Amino acid sequence: MTLLDIEDLAVTFPVEGGTDVPAVDSVDLQVEAGEIHGLVGESGSGKSVTARSIMRLLDDAEVSAERFDYRGEDLYAKSEAEMRSVRGDDIAMVFQDSLSALNPVMTVGEQIAEVVRHHGDVDESASLLSELRRKYVTGTSESAPSWRRAVELLETVGIADPEDVATSYPHQLSGGQRQRVMIASALGGDPSLIVADEPTTALDVTVEASILDELRRLCDEFDVAMLLITHDLGVVSETCDSVTVMYSGSVMEYGQTDQLFESPAHPYTKGLLRSIPERAPTEGELTTIPGSAPEPADRPTGCPFRDRCPAAFDACSEPLPEHVVEDGHVTHCHLYTEGDDPGDVSWDATIEMDGEATVDEATDRTTATEVTDG
Repeated sequence: MTLLDIEDLAVTFPVEGGTDVPAVDSVDLQVEAGEIHGLVGESGSGKSVTARSIMRLLDDAEVSAERFDYRGEDLYAKSEAEMRSVRGDDIAMVFQDSLSALNPVMTVGEQIAEVVRHHGDVDESASLLSELRRKYVTGTSESAPSWRRAVELLETVGIADPEDVATSYPHQLSGGQRQRVMIASALGGDPSLIVADEPTTALDVTVEASILDELRRLCDEFDVAMLLITHDLGVVSETCDSVTVMYSGSVMEYGQTDQLFESPAHPYTKGLLRSIPERAPTEGELTTIPGSAPEPADRPTGCPFRDRCPAAFDACSEPLPEHVVEDGHVTHCHLYTEGDDPGDVSWDATIEMDGEATVDEATDRTTATEVTDG
């Protein structure tokens, strides 16, 4: 069952006295119930903007889409009051910077308990007057159902001594503990989908691995789908069932994780995979993609990756085509032309991210343009 179905999403930020900036263009995204879907790409590729559009947290932006459905209902047809119910009840978000996302003057137990009262199944008043009284006068009683549930959730996400941690303030916790608190808070409303925006940023590799293992376990245990936003394909390979690769506001490729890792189709995806240390050549310098992503206002026409692509040719200035590589695996790339059989096209020679490359003769396309650093 498709839980989240987005078609042709475009997000533009108006600039006073200047040209509007397109942050996301023609993005399709589907998340199935119970799966972990990775949204991957370099910084500035539009991943977080896409995530915030799902939560309708882009007040200053112009958002349009052919379809923006959650469980078959249009999220952008809902009122703000209805969206306040969706946030937490149906879709929860784990933000990138836990220290900024958590309230510094409330204990973490209070913050999780508040989510439980508003979005969970407890018989406890969550009126404005009651919340103000708890916040400034009494606090949440440790015998209250919402507090007990908050402690249970802290234990569920692997927090040691959850009763003590519940009475702590965010600045008293480590980065890994705060991230687990964010995950516990997201689970407080029993959502069907969690949007996790770089949930392991700034954590050391040991803590990162522990958090990712916890996320996977919790998704299985609570039957929750997750949209995991990251720039790390290593994280995707270990955690995600399917993946969408974004670059400069556009989707380059999507499919099942094993499909993309075993048979990457787009030159950008290949470049990313070759940049993973475990997959890079054993000798010499680490492989990188030359150049840098364009500014949103200065994207080239056609494929946004064409100025950095070693296999670019004239057709790449045209609008991106869609090509089905195999069932469930789609790429947007001009190296595939209408009617081509993917099995007849060799990609092995198209990506040599060292300054220049030649398209394999079997494609009968063209010689690749030279790409230089800059």
